[in-house]
Amino acid sequence: MKQIHHQEKEQFKKLFNQENIDRFEDRYKVLEAFLQSEHHFTDAEIVERLRNDGHSLDLEFVRNTLDMMCHYGFAQANRFDNGQVRYEHRHLGQHHDHMICTKCRKIVEFENDQMEALQRQIANSHGFHILQHRMEIYGICSDCLEEQVHRMPLVAAPQGERLIIRDFIGGSTARMRLLTMGLRIGDEIEVLTNIHQGQVVISVDYHRYALGRGLAQKILVEPVHGPVHGKDTENSDGKSSGKEERSASGGIHAVK
Repeated sequence: MKQIHHQEKEQFKKLFNQENIDRFEDRYKVLEAFLQSEHHFTDAEIVERLRNDGHSLDLEFVRNTLDMMCHYGFAQANRFDNGQVRYEHRHLGQHHDHMICTKCRKIVEFENDQMEALQRQIANSHGFHILQHRMEIYGICSDCLEEQVHRMPLVAAPQGERLIIRDFIGGSTARMRLLTMGLRIGDEIEVLTNIHQGQVVISVDYHRYALGRGLAQKILVEPVHGPVHGKDTENSDGKSSGKEERSASGGIHAVK
């Protein structure tokens, strides 16, 4: 890696001097701070790293330098989950994809030759020539899974999580409202939307439910690590499980 970084610095010097780019020495400091680690940095984190190294450069200048580094192929900008722009070292001739934890925001890089070959195969079958592609997989990392509370209120569940309803709390009135809506203990659900202070939108057997946060607080759930299965299944003896059937035509319910 040191040899690669040495080559990058030499190419940076040659190219930036050749293009007569201003404040070369300061821009070179940005490159050195950037190459200290093969992580994904925001411009503000680079400014902080420079400050720790004794260099005071303003955010706008650092951002402009990082954009130049992207232009000349030294860096690549990513905006994971529509969040902050993060910059990573662009290794020429190499490709990797990303897994992003939606809880701790950890970013994991991975490479898979079989997946790359399959993508080319699919593109060829459609007569499509790939120029570039990006794969981002969002989920929960192993560390966060270990720390995750076994049972929690629905309002605390992350968007995209698959869960099982385990209990209704808050008294008979709340329980009756939820039962009247068609929700049942044992239902497997998926959290479609759960952002800030808005409604919690879930899906259950082709139905969508928009719940106010107060009501979502009264639904206790547990994670399901695997695909969501339909609730109207048969037991091993061929008999129905007895759970209420929902129409496959779907529907939406809104309750505050």
